[in-house]
Amino acid sequence: MQRVFAHVISAVKPMTDTERTPAKGSLAHRLITAAFGAVFTISAIALFLLSERTIVPLLAAAGLGLLGADAIVSAYRGTRSLLSRIGPLP
Repeated sequence: MQRVFAHVISAVKPMTDTERTPAKGSLAHRLITAAFGAVFTISAIALFLLSERTIVPLLAAAGLGLLGADAIVSAYRGTRSLLSRIGPLP
């Protein structure tokens, strides 16, 4: 009986971080990450150009720009970006 429980427990082990991510070295994953980075960077530029130059829109544009640039660099390097480390958002 103890053998059965040991087998079940070993089969239900928690997933590691590398098992949850899609094939992060794949070309498709890198292209999608780069596309999201480009969208965030373009959004940051648009927010900067169209805002009233108060502190809140400028901080938001800086945050979006940093996240977008990090996603593009991460796609180039083949590593996880900050956006992917945030986790699944609702």
